Amino acid sequence: MLCRHKARNWEVAELQLGQCYAVSVIAEIVAIGSELLDPFHQDTNSLYLTGKLNQLGVEVAFKSVVGDNRQHLTDVARVAVHRADIVIFMGGLGPTEDDLTRECVAAALGREVHRDPVLITELYTRFAQYRRRMPENNERQAEVIEGAEVLRNARGTAPGQWIEVDHQGVPRYIMLLPGPPHEIKPMFDEQCAPRLGAKLPKSFIATRHLRIAMIGESDCDSRIAPIYKAAEGVETTILAGAGEINLHLRSRAEHQDIAEQRVEELAEKIEDELGDFVYSRGESLEEIVGYHLQLRNATLAVAESCTGGMLGNRITSLSGSSRYFLGGAIVYSNDFKTLFANVPPLMIAQHGAVSAEVAQALAEGIRDETGATIGIGITGVAGPQGGTEEKPVGLVFHAISDSHGTEVVERRFPGDRERIRLFATQQALDMIRRRLMKA
Repeated sequence: MLCRHKARNWEVAELQLGQCYAVSVIAEIVAIGSELLDPFHQDTNSLYLTGKLNQLGVEVAFKSVVGDNRQHLTDVARVAVHRADIVIFMGGLGPTEDDLTRECVAAALGREVHRDPVLITELYTRFAQYRRRMPENNERQAEVIEGAEVLRNARGTAPGQWIEVDHQGVPRYIMLLPGPPHEIKPMFDEQCAPRLGAKLPKSFIATRHLRIAMIGESDCDSRIAPIYKAAEGVETTILAGAGEINLHLRSRAEHQDIAEQRVEELAEKIEDELGDFVYSRGESLEEIVGYHLQLRNATLAVAESCTGGMLGNRITSLSGSSRYFLGGAIVYSNDFKTLFANVPPLMIAQHGAVSAEVAQALAEGIRDETGATIGIGITGVAGPQGGTEEKPVGLVFHAISDSHGTEVVERRFPGDRERIRLFATQQALDMIRRRLMKA
């Protein structure tokens, strides 16, 4: 038995002390199938398995996608077994010639494959239950790697396999699981998770998710980097999007309360530094806006030009939004700006449809027309055509109007048409949130 710990030179040292893991247990998930490498399909099973592994205190350090190629899959399997404590292969367990997972993993491990007569009988019995003749090639699904434990599949014909190996004195746990979600999920939950729980040292992972609006990634990081760099035992990941930053904090410890305390203390320090730029610990900005509107019994209406209904779509994507969202108008043409929001034609002629004056008139007009507590107006140049030197692509005016007055914000957003429109809706939602926080 061996104990692993991190040595001073960051290499893995091995001591004859009895089996344990003093460093994080890491996993690799390998998704198999050439269809996952085309632009039309994506692997979703790994997201589910990642969550389940995290609950066991296991970090998913690697994810790989490999096509139905014998050499490629064998190479990937060798690498995965070398670098990860737990390796899960998903898919490639069917009856066809391109289902190569069993033989490629066996080759990577240097083991033989044999056909299990019990499994063959079970397969024939399963087909007979449905009054179907089993094709001979389905017998390939009864191939078992030497030393593997068969994982029965009550929801399909492809059994899984559980293999334990000793890799350079360190235990490895390898799973071959079917690809269909309705098969892999129960198989992992009912057969793999309990086995892992019995084998692995007790470990716990705590996380926090801070969502931050309308601050640049570099500006945000320059303010919080000294804070998270000083935090011991917490991993920080920053993901930037259109008008939003997602900050993920993760800590692993032998006790849940220790891990929770680490991430909570860091989250609170970051919230203190960023103030109201942080809008939630997981909820979307439209959810937060909905909470604030309902708390104040307030209502909202919008008049959108360049966003073309995207703001209304984000708001109404939530169930129950009818309690606070009265509706909106897509006022793309100048005539519709006048018809639905009472924007004076002379104002449009004088200042242009993309202007602070028209944005203000849209917000005030839609509020007056609907009787909403808050009115929003958005007008801008989403591109890629229509920009000028004075009013370039990315220029957007946002206005918010309520009983306390009207505020107009001018922003210039980068990116393509879709990204600019998303930025604009994010800015509008953040303006609503901030206005309601002051109410």
